[in-house]
Amino acid sequence: MLITGVVFAILAMIAWGVGDFLIQRTTRVLGDWKALFYIGLAGTIVLFPFVIDELPTVLGADIVVLGLLALVMIIAPLVDFEALKQGKMAVIEPIIGMELPLTVLFAVIVAGEVLTPFQFLLVASVFIGMLLVVTTRLDHLQYHRRLLEKGTWLALTAALGMAASNFLIGESSQLFSPLLAVWVISVARVVVCGIFLTIRGELSHLVSDAAKHPLTVAGQSILDNAAWLAFAFATTLIPIAIATTISGGYVAVAVLLGLFVTRERVRAHQLIGIVLVSFGILVLSYLYG
Repeated sequence: MLITGVVFAILAMIAWGVGDFLIQRTTRVLGDWKALFYIGLAGTIVLFPFVIDELPTVLGADIVVLGLLALVMIIAPLVDFEALKQGKMAVIEPIIGMELPLTVLFAVIVAGEVLTPFQFLLVASVFIGMLLVVTTRLDHLQYHRRLLEKGTWLALTAALGMAASNFLIGESSQLFSPLLAVWVISVARVVVCGIFLTIRGELSHLVSDAAKHPLTVAGQSILDNAAWLAFAFATTLIPIAIATTISGGYVAVAVLLGLFVTRERVRAHQLIGIVLVSFGILVLSYLYG
């Protein structure tokens, strides 16, 4: 069971790494709301046959939990997108990376998960590695100098929101099923983003916009849903804190894609970061595998 959970977490890491690479491209040409709508639409349609029998069993109290999950999973990525749009990538990404220790904190304090000192050390290794990977200049790590940088406070909010998302989808997957948790998120995204795009008069453009960028839109929609599904299944088999740490390696995957696909330059400290992330993930995977 543990090895299966580790495999799911690694699958989430890979899917998020490639998916975020494609999401960035989609948001640049079509915008945040359309990108999120396409992701939600794919999840709503594909997962519906698998959850239809489970829907009648959802009670009133359960709807509140799922509603909270859906709300957080809509707001968090939109704030994340906006932070990246307003601020400098090298400044914003390390702040958003705070989602990892915040998720671990939620899991330990709220869910009562217990990690050994060595496991905490491995989590710290992955977190420090993530910060180094997403930071193009080391002076950007001096947080006290950039509290007033544009987009910083949005990034802090996004980090908190993404940590809450990780924790809530883990708890919801254990309470219901991973399929239902991800499907509810997808439906909420379609409804909210659909209303917003209708108000802006852009809903009618969705088909033609997707036709202009079919592979990018399809790729980001499939991979993002696959990542959340894999992560949700992982949290039912291994602790949320461990699943989050392993899947958090998607940052290194995204950077490597930038290196090999778009020929981006990776600095020495970023390579060190990739090593730290890889080391922490490999050891945690070995411990749980």
